[in-house]
Amino acid sequence: MQPTLDVSVVIPLFNEEESLPELHEWLVRVLSAHQFSYEIIMVDDGSKDSSWQVIKQLASQNSCVKGISFTRNYGKSAALHTGFQAVNGKVVITMDADLQDSPDEIPELYRLITDENFDLVSGWKKKRHDPLSKTLPTKLFNYMTRLFSGIYLHDFNCGLKAYKYKVVKNIEVYGEMHRYIPVIAKWNGFGKIGEKVVEHRARKYGTTKFGLERFVNGFLDLLSITFVTRFKKRPMHFFGSMGILSFLAGFMITCGLIAEKMYKAAHQLHLRDVTAQPLFFLALVALIIGTQLFLAGFLAEMISLNSPKRNDYLIEEKTY
Repeated sequence: MQPTLDVSVVIPLFNEEESLPELHEWLVRVLSAHQFSYEIIMVDDGSKDSSWQVIKQLASQNSCVKGISFTRNYGKSAALHTGFQAVNGKVVITMDADLQDSPDEIPELYRLITDENFDLVSGWKKKRHDPLSKTLPTKLFNYMTRLFSGIYLHDFNCGLKAYKYKVVKNIEVYGEMHRYIPVIAKWNGFGKIGEKVVEHRARKYGTTKFGLERFVNGFLDLLSITFVTRFKKRPMHFFGSMGILSFLAGFMITCGLIAEKMYKAAHQLHLRDVTAQPLFFLALVALIIGTQLFLAGFLAEMISLNSPKRNDYLIEEKTY
């Protein structure tokens, strides 16, 4: 299926009734001024206020507005994934609903995708209107993500991003993985990832919906996505490698203990029981862990073998 519109704007939101009319007016002004054919998809993530009523009112006034409402709060990743399934624009823009992202950035983001052929362009809020308690953990989070992923972006979690249509249709965002969409895209073969400095506006209405726990969860998600993207089709490579290292360490320590005892026995030196030496227990633990890792690898391979998506690969194009 080919996209029929120029731009799709996906807006995940939770309790943003005050900002939606202003955001809608701003989006329409920018998109119309550049003569884009467009759609605005607002995904209400189980809001407790009147956000859904506001979306329905906007949709009744503007046929380009589409609304999706969840029965409860599933999280930003679920909202983005659902919005991605519904888009029909060749360039997909994601942005937050709190007016901290500026729609005026859309034309340049669109140009970077269409003219410079980026697969994904992530916004960089170089000058932030946030307290130090938020900016410092964010810098640490971005540093760790660069280190693990090899993608050199300054702001992975910026809500303002632009994608090619085929990118959003071929990636799966779940749990709280919205922070790592560039990582997911890269490991799915979309490696041309760019960055653009964007305006970060002070929050006009309401309060932030995220607390400090997101940084702990974010690091755990980073470990998870790194493992899944690299080893989901070959888990034995991970568990087997770790198992070999652990088993070899235990085996070498055991050989050393045996060689030491034989040497001392041959030269009639003082002997200690093997079980009286801490290295014996270290070797035993290493051998057991190595064996368990091998078993985990075999079980993971068996599970992967039965997965219906084991041989699903993204194909750029075909000639037949």
